[in-house]
Amino acid sequence: MPMPTPPVLRQEHRQHQALTPRLQQAVRLLQLSSLDFAQEVRDALGRNPFLEADEVQDETPTRTPDMGEPTLPETPTAPLEDVGATSTADMATAADSHLGTDAWDPSPWSSGTTTRSARPDGDVSAIDLMAADEGLRPHLHRQINTRPLSDRDRTLVGCVIESLDDDGYLRTDLSELAALCEMEPPVDTAEMNMALKLVQSLEPVGVGARNVAECLLLQLSEIEDDSLRTLATQIIEGHMDKLAQHDVATLARRLAREPAEIEAACDRIRRLNPRPGWQMGSADIRYITPDVVVRKVKDQWVAALNPAIMPKVRLNQRYADLFRQHRDGRHAELAAHLQEARWTVRNVEQRFSTILSVAQAILNRQKQFLEHGPLAMKPMALREIADEVGLHESTVSRVTNNKYMATPAGVFELKFFFSRPMPTANGGACSATAIRGVIKDMLEAEDPVQPLSDAEIARRLARQGLTVARRTVTKYRQLMKIPAVEQRRRVG
Repeated sequence: MPMPTPPVLRQEHRQHQALTPRLQQAVRLLQLSSLDFAQEVRDALGRNPFLEADEVQDETPTRTPDMGEPTLPETPTAPLEDVGATSTADMATAADSHLGTDAWDPSPWSSGTTTRSARPDGDVSAIDLMAADEGLRPHLHRQINTRPLSDRDRTLVGCVIESLDDDGYLRTDLSELAALCEMEPPVDTAEMNMALKLVQSLEPVGVGARNVAECLLLQLSEIEDDSLRTLATQIIEGHMDKLAQHDVATLARRLAREPAEIEAACDRIRRLNPRPGWQMGSADIRYITPDVVVRKVKDQWVAALNPAIMPKVRLNQRYADLFRQHRDGRHAELAAHLQEARWTVRNVEQRFSTILSVAQAILNRQKQFLEHGPLAMKPMALREIADEVGLHESTVSRVTNNKYMATPAGVFELKFFFSRPMPTANGGACSATAIRGVIKDMLEAEDPVQPLSDAEIARRLARQGLTVARRTVTKYRQLMKIPAVEQRRRVG
């Protein structure tokens, strides 16, 4: 039996990269969205005594009618490790001076969130004059209160109203609702059905339905044409699957009607509201606050930081001086707080400097998109921007994630401007965004009686010198939320 090899100790020299705590914090802050970043800064202000909010620049600048032409800013292109010591408040002021105070002027109502009593001049703001949103259930209760009902009926109707979901549907079985109403004598099914009918007679029309078909049937009274209303009723009651598929030919054959009549009925049904509850109450609208504002100044596209998303944070110099004067070994925790405060201020400045430099580099390469639209979008990779601003590709990827740019053409995520090159017949390259624009133009100009299939779109693109597979056309069409050819087909 061979003897085992004895262990051998060996020393090796290896090099590996290790991020310092400050760089780790900088990388983490850089990849946050503007909302998450603002929350991170607020948390730092709450736990670190050496950080304070800069209240000097909080007031929104007013617009002056005789404002001169803004000057062209100098776009900082310093890498992550070469950021100056400019304060965040100074960066916001510089952005305003570069673009003029009318570069990013939020609505005049944005500063009117105070109540009437809080306004020093006593004027009534636009917010005070806005009608308050009324929810679905209060709206229904208000209608029921105007009707002469007994206490028992009013209780049953209220039980049905409170069981409705936000779409206006009743998803709970009536027998379960009857069991919840502990009344004497016990509630029977007939009483619950009467309560439901009362709710279904209220506005908005269609509320209280138990499924989509019932919701649409409740709204058919809005169709004045008796023949069209009868046909729509037949389609909803027995052929909802074909209605969803827009299968006009099958519906015409089953109902023994002309395709044009079926098409007219289907179009009228589609104008009904399958979610009547959405008409009441405030919608859950999520607004995007852009990180960068783009404006054309003297025939050049210029990017500037949006002051609205720049937190006013700075080092509390008085506390820092007092700590340095009385520092000893017992204050290690305060020393760590001071170091963290300095890192936070520098990383905040570093974040915005990097975002601005990347945004300006994107503008320099995609200015034709702003001038002429999606068809002029150029293919662009992360490496191109990374080489221009002197950053790593991973850093550019973090900068473009969840960061938005406001342009005259709309608000776009920074990563929207990046796309892989698609080969053309002449040996050039075209961006995927430009191809989607061509496809959208084709679909908007198509004949609704004979719409274009994905294969036909691919053939037309090939005739224009754009080599795009049929499955790629299908993917782009689905991204644009355009239905398939059969669902777009209309009867002449």
